[in-house]
Amino acid sequence: MWKKKQQLPFKSTDSLIGHGGTLEGKVHCDTNLRIEGSFSGEIECTGTVTVGEHGLVHSSIIAQEIIIAGKVFGNVTVDRRLVMTCTGQLHGSISAGSLSIMEGGVLSGSVDMKEQPAPEKAGGHEKQKDKAGKRSKAQAAREAG
Repeated sequence: MWKKKQQLPFKSTDSLIGHGGTLEGKVHCDTNLRIEGSFSGEIECTGTVTVGEHGLVHSSIIAQEIIIAGKVFGNVTVDRRLVMTCTGQLHGSISAGSLSIMEGGVLSGSVDMKEQPAPEKAGGHEKQKDKAGKRSKAQAAREAG
């Protein structure tokens, strides 16, 4: 009779700098942070930092994930992924595990991609490679079945 509402793909926000609000300084948070106003300083977050469409940030940002829909001026370091929406602008360098820029997003700066740890194969078996780093023909035939 009653249907469960589907979960939204957005992260929950634990801290908010609202539209029209201005904040300067250092922010260290163990939760998610959303910025819809203006912020200047440094941000270090163990969760997700979201800069909303009206957000303006003059700051270095270190976080697990960052979503940019507004304007960011500063260097960002992301352990997992950085997503820039079609309205997002980033003027600074990026160090990220994963980067996604939607059409219309603006990036002015350098990008350094971190190497992601390889996913573990089922059963814990890794493919063996010869000295040159390539699979041998016999091994490829065995794996093909």
